[in-house]
Amino acid sequence: MAEDSISFQDFLPSMAEKLGGQGLMAELCKGFQLLMDPESRLITLDSLRRNAAALGLEGLKDDELRGMLREGDLDGDGALDQIEFCVLMVRLSPELMQVSEKLVEDAMGMGRWNGL
Repeated sequence: MAEDSISFQDFLPSMAEKLGGQGLMAELCKGFQLLMDPESRLITLDSLRRNAAALGLEGLKDDELRGMLREGDLDGDGALDQIEFCVLMVRLSPELMQVSEKLVEDAMGMGRWNGL
């Protein structure tokens, strides 16, 4: 990894700081929209496979992609809905987990999250 590159764990907290809770949730919702299957409105193995190159995951096998889905699949249906995706993105950033309660409070205080 290049010295000037930024990891996801570093990027999400800085994005949250810049956008605030509501803005961060709106951006996560946009990310979900890009990855989801338009018919089921879920991130499925097929939709993840279709988007693997854009995510830099083109070398991953199906069992590895399934593992990624399982990581965030809270209801056990084998796919990610929008809430599961957002929760997973926050969980993948330990620093953001420390401030996530404040971000959620800020977002909820500002009204309903866009897209949720």
